[in-house]
Amino acid sequence: MSGGIQEIDSNLVESNYDKVFPTFDSMNLKTPLLKGLFGMNFKDPSEIQKRAIVPIAEGHDVLAQAQSGTGKTGTFSIGCLQRIDPDLKQVQALILAPTRELALQINSVISSLAKFLDVKIHPCIGGTSHQEVVQGFQDGAQVVVGTPGRIFDMMQRGFLKTQHMKMFIMDEADEMLSSGFSEQVYNIFTLLPKTTQVVLLSATMPSDVIKVTAEFMQDPIRILVKNEQLTLDGINQYFVDAGDEQSKFDILTELYAAISVTQAVIFCNTRRRVEELTAKLTAEDYTVSSIYSDLTQEQRDTIMKEFRTGSSRILISTDLLARGIDVQQVSLVINYDLPTNKENYIHRIGRGGRFGRKGVAINLITEAEAGALKELEQFYSTQIVELPEDITELF
Repeated sequence: MSGGIQEIDSNLVESNYDKVFPTFDSMNLKTPLLKGLFGMNFKDPSEIQKRAIVPIAEGHDVLAQAQSGTGKTGTFSIGCLQRIDPDLKQVQALILAPTRELALQINSVISSLAKFLDVKIHPCIGGTSHQEVVQGFQDGAQVVVGTPGRIFDMMQRGFLKTQHMKMFIMDEADEMLSSGFSEQVYNIFTLLPKTTQVVLLSATMPSDVIKVTAEFMQDPIRILVKNEQLTLDGINQYFVDAGDEQSKFDILTELYAAISVTQAVIFCNTRRRVEELTAKLTAEDYTVSSIYSDLTQEQRDTIMKEFRTGSSRILISTDLLARGIDVQQVSLVINYDLPTNKENYIHRIGRGGRFGRKGVAINLITEAEAGALKELEQFYSTQIVELPEDITELF
């Protein structure tokens, strides 16, 4: 099927762009790129892909928001590869992500999509040798995927040259612009050509971030999902009133005795809480893994590999893992602590039910957290109901 532009459904998004491309064939993509797409079993584009790939590929500044698990990585990767000139052996696109894990995942997706294109993709992240990173630039990298610290360092030292830069893509833009990254991100912007296309993507886009984008985007195409549309349809959300902290642990062990889930992620708010819960569950003979930002890159890679291959069934994490890490088998997310940031709730529960798969989110709350749970319901216009006594039918 080709052509076939459709009117946008205004109930789904708030946008200043009214074109929808129902198939990948209708997007006028390069044949080798389409081949890479279909080789990765991309069949029908998701809602954000129908709307955002073409304006990105056409060189527009784009501010795109879509839920976790709806294909944001594919969206900007396809749009990016469509724009790269394979004959120009210079860096033409820079993709920023907040964590090394997410940068590596993006690098893997875009490399697979580029399988039939003569385009060199290069990761530029902390935890890899300096010489390895520099060598990639010397070998003619055209798309660079990295984290802000290492990218800025390579720019300052003159290894990452920007004179041929066509596009700057920032994933998880809300975190990048409103946390400790913001200064590094601004510094990177100052070293880019004024003509560089800017693409920002995230599952949440708070108003303060949208204001900030006005400083460095030129007439951006906006594809924004309303807050009430953000709650993931495939996720059933529950809470358990534990009363106090000790009872949370007892309830958690009861849950595991009652359900047989392929894999689960448990979120805590701090590294200390992750370590404490890991120790307590291990003492009860549960096989668990834990991950947080202070681990070395090698340790984090090993833990994620174990979890992805299924040798570890329970992963306890801080919000490090909440953004963008796609683990296909996760069907249960447990918030041992409610997130301190309301936006992070959707990032966390989006670990289950990705791309329409069914998932369950269970929030363990104390009496003191009841108010915060109500605020989450109001913020997302959703219902978080009490966990039924017979939970076997939930999975």
